Amino acid sequence: MEKDLALIEEIIGEHKTIMQGVQNLEQVASDTEAIASLEEAKEGFMPGRLGQEQSLQKLQEALETIDQGLQAHFSREETALLSVFKKHGNKELVSALRSLLLEHDDLRNRLTHSKKHVAELLSGGLSRHRWEASAHDMRAHISHTRKLLEAHAGIEWELFHKLQTELMNA
Repeated sequence: MEKDLALIEEIIGEHKTIMQGVQNLEQVASDTEAIASLEEAKEGFMPGRLGQEQSLQKLQEALETIDQGLQAHFSREETALLSVFKKHGNKELVSALRSLLLEHDDLRNRLTHSKKHVAELLSGGLSRHRWEASAHDMRAHISHTRKLLEAHAGIEWELFHKLQTELMNA
C-alpha cells in the first residue's frame, strides 16, 4: 500500500510540474505574437523575420517538451494509477478516473494541433494577413488548452486525494 501511496504522490507532483510548463508555454506563445506586433508597428510585417522565427522555434521546442512530458504522465495514469484505483478504490472512484482518462485523447489532439500550427507558421508560406490571424488563433488555442489542462488536473487532484485519504485511513 505504501508503494501505491507513493505513486499517487508522484503523480500529484507531476501535475504541478506539467502545469508550470503549460503556463510557460502560453507565455512563449504570447511573446511570439507580441514580437510580431512590435515588428509590424516598427517596420511592417515581414514573414520569416529573425525574432519571429526564433520565438516560434522556442515555442515549438516548448510544445515538444510539454507533449513528451504529458505522454509519459498520461501513460502512468492510464496504467499504473488505474491499477491502483482498481485495487483500492470503490466503483465510483474507478468510474470517475476512467471518465477523466478519456479526456487524455482530446488533450493529446490539442497538443498535436498546436505543433502543426507552429510548423505552419514557421514554414513561411503564409501571407502577412494569414500569418497574423494564424498566430492569434494559435495563441487562443494554447490558452484554451491550458485552461482545459488546469481543469482536468484539478479534478484528478481531488480524485487522487480521495483515494489517498481512503488508503491512509485503511
